[in-house]
Amino acid sequence: MVKDLTVGKSSGVLWAFCLPLLISAVFQQLYNMADSIIAGRVLGESALAAVGASYPITMIFTAIALGCNLGCSVIISRLFGEKRIRDVKSGVSTIMISVAVIGVVLTVAGVASGKAVMSLLDTPADIMNDSLLYLYIYIGGFLFVLLYNVCTGIFSALGDSRTPLYFLIASSVANVALDLVFTLAIPLGVSGLAWATFLAQGVAGLACILTLFVKLRKLGSEGKAKTFSVMLLRQMCYVAIPSVLQQSFVSVGNLIIQSIINGYGSSVLAGYIAAIKLNTFVLTTLTAVAGGLSAFTAQNLGAGKASRARQGTRVSLLMAFIMVAPFSIIYSVIPKLALGLFLDETSVTAVSAGVSFLTIVSPFYAVIAVKLMLDSVLRGSESMASFMVATFADLFIRVILCYVLDPLLGIAGIWWSWPIGWGAATALSVILYSTGRWYKSERAKRIFAALAETEKKEDAGAEETASTAKKTVESIEVRLHDISVRILATLKNLWHA
Repeated sequence: MVKDLTVGKSSGVLWAFCLPLLISAVFQQLYNMADSIIAGRVLGESALAAVGASYPITMIFTAIALGCNLGCSVIISRLFGEKRIRDVKSGVSTIMISVAVIGVVLTVAGVASGKAVMSLLDTPADIMNDSLLYLYIYIGGFLFVLLYNVCTGIFSALGDSRTPLYFLIASSVANVALDLVFTLAIPLGVSGLAWATFLAQGVAGLACILTLFVKLRKLGSEGKAKTFSVMLLRQMCYVAIPSVLQQSFVSVGNLIIQSIINGYGSSVLAGYIAAIKLNTFVLTTLTAVAGGLSAFTAQNLGAGKASRARQGTRVSLLMAFIMVAPFSIIYSVIPKLALGLFLDETSVTAVSAGVSFLTIVSPFYAVIAVKLMLDSVLRGSESMASFMVATFADLFIRVILCYVLDPLLGIAGIWWSWPIGWGAATALSVILYSTGRWYKSERAKRIFAALAETEKKEDAGAEETASTAKKTVESIEVRLHDISVRILATLKNLWHA
């Protein structure tokens, strides 16, 4: 099923489109959290720290996958909004070939550099071996992660947010089941968690690819689509590279921050990992809505409906505020209950670190919600320079504040870098959105002008067709009149005869 996001009531269309994305995001996070929950509750605090120690590195790989997802989603959305189905098919095959090559290259690079990077992060010695084992197995299955994320981006671009959800639910259930099998029935320890993820993601990725190509065959198009289009690849790279850099730089920033936290020991690290997982759960749900808004913006700008795109932004902001409110309350008022998913009460130091993080950061979720929604509009409109500036502001401020506040306030100073960085970056995003350059820019005007010209030609063609039809009808009427006169004359002659 594909969906045209350019028609219908904006609020209803966005809610219906984003709901499956939200459910997908929830299951995706449950999928990601399963390893940490089982590591902490079944294998113990050190296992949680070991899985978490490699988290910033795995997030760089995930960031690349998400960047590719967003890049192809925006371009495919625009093409679909312009009804260029042949180019949609060409774009899909182009991105699939490209990410397959990227996946193989990054897998080799990740395995080759994994140990060196973990050492640079000052990973505690007591968890180094388990961390490396988990990291290597995860990287080995990265190609599946990459292909799956690209497929979900394409489905979203076509207005189908349900199909990838079904695969995600199935793979999430399989991942949890395999986690328990490989830690309890077959005691493989931390490596068992990694193998469970590898297998579940592999099956989901392959199934998603097959389903995507089956659906694409059902989309009618004139002429055969190119297998590989350099022009479309260039357009997707224009959006994807800034998105990849954005996601990767944020992950690198988190990696730098974690290198500071590692100095506090594995117990504090375990508490941070538990808290950051809960924090990421919220941010990922917001990112799901932001992804839906990007597709909505791209399709509507592609159809020349800038006012509808602005209306969609307001609806998405309301959705985001509704989503973050309960998390801000729970994490601020009863943080220990939330952390209990990962840690038991005997992990005093870890729980204390996690509580400190959540109570400082969670009240500011509404602030980051505004930033993510406005940034998604900039991305959907292909205003990538503004998008990158807004993103990197948060990163630079947070990293700098960590180094400045850590000696002054200790671990709490690191936590405060989050809300301060969010506040500054959100202010910048509001300014960039409010200027309207994302739909007033020369690039946007060219798109609208091209659409207007296309519509003008279509109208002219329609008028010409109508004129021709009118002349044809008039000609037929004249002929019918002549025939009628002749028949009447013949009948009259026969009567007199």
